[in-house]
Amino acid sequence: MTAPIPPLGADLLVTLLAQLAALLLLGLLLGRLAARFGLPAIVGELIAGMILGPSLLGNLVPAAHSWLFPPDPDQMHLLDAVAQLGVLLLVGVAGTSLDTKVLRRRGTSAARISVGGLLVTITFGVLIGLSAPAALIPDTTERPVFTVFLAVAMCLTAIPVIAKTLADMKLIHRDVGQLIMTAGMVDDTVGWFLLSIVSAMATVGLHAAQVTRSVLYLVGFVLFAFLIARPLVRRVLRLAGRSAEGGPILTTSVVIILAGALTTQALHMEAVFGAFIAGILIGELPLEQRQRLAPLRTVVLSVLAPIFLATAGLRMDLAVLLDPPVLLAAVVVLSAAIVGKFVGAYAGARWSRLGHWEGLAVGAGMNARGVVEIVVAMVGLRLGVLDISSFTIIALVAMVTSLMAPPLLRFAMSRVAAREEEMLRKADHDAAWSTAPPVSAPQQE
Repeated sequence: MTAPIPPLGADLLVTLLAQLAALLLLGLLLGRLAARFGLPAIVGELIAGMILGPSLLGNLVPAAHSWLFPPDPDQMHLLDAVAQLGVLLLVGVAGTSLDTKVLRRRGTSAARISVGGLLVTITFGVLIGLSAPAALIPDTTERPVFTVFLAVAMCLTAIPVIAKTLADMKLIHRDVGQLIMTAGMVDDTVGWFLLSIVSAMATVGLHAAQVTRSVLYLVGFVLFAFLIARPLVRRVLRLAGRSAEGGPILTTSVVIILAGALTTQALHMEAVFGAFIAGILIGELPLEQRQRLAPLRTVVLSVLAPIFLATAGLRMDLAVLLDPPVLLAAVVVLSAAIVGKFVGAYAGARWSRLGHWEGLAVGAGMNARGVVEIVVAMVGLRLGVLDISSFTIIALVAMVTSLMAPPLLRFAMSRVAAREEEMLRKADHDAAWSTAPPVSAPQQE
């Protein structure tokens, strides 16, 4: 008989609880402080991780940092697991707010915005990678692999950060917000597909069979979700909604989001993509059923999402920027990432006949890389494509662009009048996510 697995050790649990409490408390305080300056809470939550990470606490009080975040992989994996649950539920909740009518009507516009941002940033990334100093490229990596990886990292857009930003700023119901979410989904789909190719280049080399398989998996999953899973999700949630309690439909929704994430992860795509598609399917529920998911949104946005966002800064070490060549490379990469994405997305928006201010808002929103880019940077670090200096540069791009997005979005959207359709969507969204009293009687099919 196999011996039972021992429970989680007391020391690991104590440290995990201290980490969660510290990240949540500092995220809450800095989030409230950001709100006092007219910024969404996400700004403070991102900075919380930087303060508690090696960039500040690790350099100023190394003993305290080592106690709170010991260099133990098992300990960090526990925190990562909590953060990963938060990001999957955050993306799933964001997917429920996506208006599929806008997706069908403005899908071409979203594709143009995405393609514009992708082409310009990938071009900039290739040029920078080819001319980057050799000191930034690990000895175990060839320059072509590093170049393609850098281009892929620069082209990504972070749906989780965009979702939290739009939710904090109450812009997720606007047409621009819907376009940003949809174009971001296209960006990330292409980005994760390209990342799988780069990973293959760094390990076993590039094979046509792997590229073909990745494309088939992607297309197959989307077709399965909208042709087969959609009616199943609708029926399962209708059955769960028969209960007078709010728990069954809430738990079932979480299971559906996790199942979507599990499927895409098992197919070697990114888990957040599956969670987002699952959220879209859940969002097609009638208003009275979506109202019962309000507690889930509150817990995700107030507890799990701040933990996820704060963990983004824990692996950054800004001390490497004290080296002049690294600092110069960081400025070049950051400038190219910002300008490339902004110009490309703005051009795509104008191509789709959006106004000047709407185009600026789209460019600002699409610029947010967030922790998705940090996840990509971690993949590069694991594969040996990046070293600590190039990792920090890419992580810096993720943090700066995420912090830039909210004020630029607020500035641009203050000059875009709300349409009647957007106000109706806002009313539906507010009603669905209000803290409505639970239904007193089971719903009949």
